[in-house]
Amino acid sequence: MSTWPAPLEKLRGTVGLWTLALDSLAPRKSAEMAAQLESLGYPALWIPEAWGREAFTNASLLLSSTTSLVVATGIANIWGRDAVTAANGAKTLTAAHSERFVLGLGVSHEPLVKRLRGHEYVAPLSAMKEFLLAMDKAPMFAEEGATRVARVIAALGPKMLALAASLADGALTYLVTPEHTHTARSLLGDKFLAVEQSVVLGQSREEFLRRAHEHLAFYTGLENYENSWRRLGFNDEDFVRGGTDRLCDALVAHGDEDAIRISVDAHREAGADHVCLQVLGSDRQAVPLDEWRRLASIVGNS
Repeated sequence: MSTWPAPLEKLRGTVGLWTLALDSLAPRKSAEMAAQLESLGYPALWIPEAWGREAFTNASLLLSSTTSLVVATGIANIWGRDAVTAANGAKTLTAAHSERFVLGLGVSHEPLVKRLRGHEYVAPLSAMKEFLLAMDKAPMFAEEGATRVARVIAALGPKMLALAASLADGALTYLVTPEHTHTARSLLGDKFLAVEQSVVLGQSREEFLRRAHEHLAFYTGLENYENSWRRLGFNDEDFVRGGTDRLCDALVAHGDEDAIRISVDAHREAGADHVCLQVLGSDRQAVPLDEWRRLASIVGNS
């Protein structure tokens, strides 16, 4: 029998969404969009934390406007709050919203930690381990103090995946291939594995590459992703700004609904418990509602 927390059990075998596009809407409009995604049948909405909304406040907003949707932080930056705040905030969100909150934590990246937040980005693996252990010891004397929180960590390399297996309920991977998913599954054992899959639905190859290169432009400058891609057989030639066409083809699914389904199935067959689609629209700041509607009809969520 599974020992997963209830929110993760709800996501077993499902396909959700990962998006930063809701930050382009006013807060109340963002909440209304979450309710619309719930009505389309999506079981989960994963939200980031970088230059936009604070993750816990945003999660509360989205949870308050929905009744069945699981809201997951993908990810909340451990340098954005201390471990006691993270532990107790997650307990309150979980208890207040019928076990529909998943706390995704990550070490983020040096530019977002040092330049944006003013912290030293040192020993990220040790920092994550210490943060998780401190969360486990955090006291909470509110009524929901004993609430079990669904906790996953962003993990790409073998050491962080091993940490996810030992001190968390599982992992969230991002910009990976099915080969990586297979490796992650072997390291996680029976823990929960969520995989982000970037998607360009339809469009010509020229337009696919435009969107994929634009999407990868930020990530190709980050050491954590470069290291992950090297383990998958890519090299410095692939890490030009925006990546090579080869990198785009490997990391971003492209085609019609059937093609996207095949990409999802490849991760599932490799061991993913849940796949969250990040739709790359014509404008990265706009809400790709038409694509979300189309995908809801093919991933078995409606």
